[in-house]
Amino acid sequence: MAIQKLKPTTPSRRGMTSQDFATVTTKKPVKSLVRIRKQNSGRNNQGRITSRHRGGGAKRFDRNVNFNLAPGTVATVEHIEYDPGRTARIARIRDEAGDLHYIVAPSGVRQGQKIQVSDQTNSTATPIETGNRLALRDIPTGATIHNIEITIGKGAQAVRSAGARAQLTAKEGNYAMVRMPSGEVRRFRLECMATIGSVGNEQHQNIKIGAAGRKRHMGIRPRVRGVAMNAVDHPHGGGDGGAHGTGKPPRTPWGQLTLGYRTRRRKSTNKMIVRSRHDAKRKR
Repeated sequence: MAIQKLKPTTPSRRGMTSQDFATVTTKKPVKSLVRIRKQNSGRNNQGRITSRHRGGGAKRFDRNVNFNLAPGTVATVEHIEYDPGRTARIARIRDEAGDLHYIVAPSGVRQGQKIQVSDQTNSTATPIETGNRLALRDIPTGATIHNIEITIGKGAQAVRSAGARAQLTAKEGNYAMVRMPSGEVRRFRLECMATIGSVGNEQHQNIKIGAAGRKRHMGIRPRVRGVAMNAVDHPHGGGDGGAHGTGKPPRTPWGQLTLGYRTRRRKSTNKMIVRSRHDAKRKR
């Protein structure tokens, strides 16, 4: 995917870039595989705002992406489509029974390409090619993978966003060592499935929004700096108009310390993490 530059007809459009939809082969999705996305404006089932700065935006339809194709599936890629609910492109595939499915489109996948899912009873029949899905035990060490299972049989759970890729680095006992996009090295059971290759739409992270209205179309409302608020509204507020801050350590609107203060305890999952992503960043 390339980045499409826009003509600087206004100050906001100068430097603004957009996605290039040259790889998208159709505009109409499969009607039976979409559902309308209900707008909740960041509120939970009690009506309370749990995610701030959300609301409005364009109407969107969610695509029912199949992250857990049945073992032994052989399908043909019919179209590459745009999905408003995710950063990656999706591929419309048709299996041998004639059923249609959506999957996250790997980088380099094309119309007419065959996609295979390994059958545990005959895993050697599935070639190591981009888009094919196999168990980690059948994927060679050093291969690039995505759409990785964390819980056996649950389907793809990790490495699914645009341009994401992981690398199978080693196999020890019943576990495979995988280097995640963050640099973290994590253990997965060898029975977990993964897709060969990386996720497409790699240039998504390089898009420049440019205008505030584009964020409003995404359903994201404006944010206000804490130092620009009154003291009653934010710990950073008050003082001499908020221009120079308060001189206190940065805090959330509710008074919790931020910028390095640890608030999460993940002791239950640390046993699967061989090398923390924080350690990986320090050694780069």
